[in-house]
Amino acid sequence: MKSFVTGVCGQLGHDIVNELVRRGYEAVGSDIAPTYSGVQDGSAVVSAPYYALDITDADKVRETIEAVRPDVVFHCAAWTAVDLAEDEDKRAKVKAINVDGTQNIANICKEINCKMIYISTDYVFDGQGTTPWAADCKDYKPLNVYGESKLGGELAVANTLEKYFIVRIAWVFGKNGNNFIKTMLNIGKKYDTLRVVNDQIGTPTYTLDLARLLVDMAESEKYGYYHATNEGGYISWYDFACEIFKQAGYTTKVNPVTTEEYGLSKAKRPFNSRLDKSKLLANGFAPLPTWQDALARYLKEIEF
Repeated sequence: MKSFVTGVCGQLGHDIVNELVRRGYEAVGSDIAPTYSGVQDGSAVVSAPYYALDITDADKVRETIEAVRPDVVFHCAAWTAVDLAEDEDKRAKVKAINVDGTQNIANICKEINCKMIYISTDYVFDGQGTTPWAADCKDYKPLNVYGESKLGGELAVANTLEKYFIVRIAWVFGKNGNNFIKTMLNIGKKYDTLRVVNDQIGTPTYTLDLARLLVDMAESEKYGYYHATNEGGYISWYDFACEIFKQAGYTTKVNPVTTEEYGLSKAKRPFNSRLDKSKLLANGFAPLPTWQDALARYLKEIEF
């Protein structure tokens, strides 16, 4: 199996390439940077073939993917700055990357009869209520520009291809990039007390664990929509912060606040990010380990 991975300078793309090479597959990475500038940790992604690629350039996308001729494309590249996406002068660029760029990739995947795995988000839903969102739920009501753009990407894939996986994730953390855990550890070193919201509920996703699942999917033909986060139960960001400090041995005090009390964010955030992952089991995919276990392994990996 030959794979092409977009967004290898990010958390997930980096881990996917490493997992592919670990299993003995040929992997080719891409990102918008002229050269790969991720974690220089001696892992496989550093030495994997790399293409600088702007996914909004349809001709370049076609030229690059036709040259590689992959069996599967893992599409991880995306605009992920949720608050910046709300700025009027950024909206066209967000759409160009998350919708049009995804369409460019889907088009060439169709032409060469290639599988496509598209990484999406719980933000395609309105985040209301307490019922976990089913993988095949089509009750889309994104709250912000980022969510609208990721939904546009989903539809580009689903309306173009038959051999696709659309995988929604939430609360992502990995070694190769910034995330909530790193932010909490940095703040916890400087302050004795901090505030964290306790009315947004979901489950974290460790990119190392997710990468293994995505490669499992690529090895199959069980196409469709899926939800994938770590197991371990639904929690709030407050709960997550408390566990981070507990496992890290910090004495930082965390005060729970509502989203309204916290303020600051320009983009609306979903209160209900609970994702129903039962479809994974129904299709024979192994669930991810608990988020508590993932956090413990991650803290060792980053050697904080």
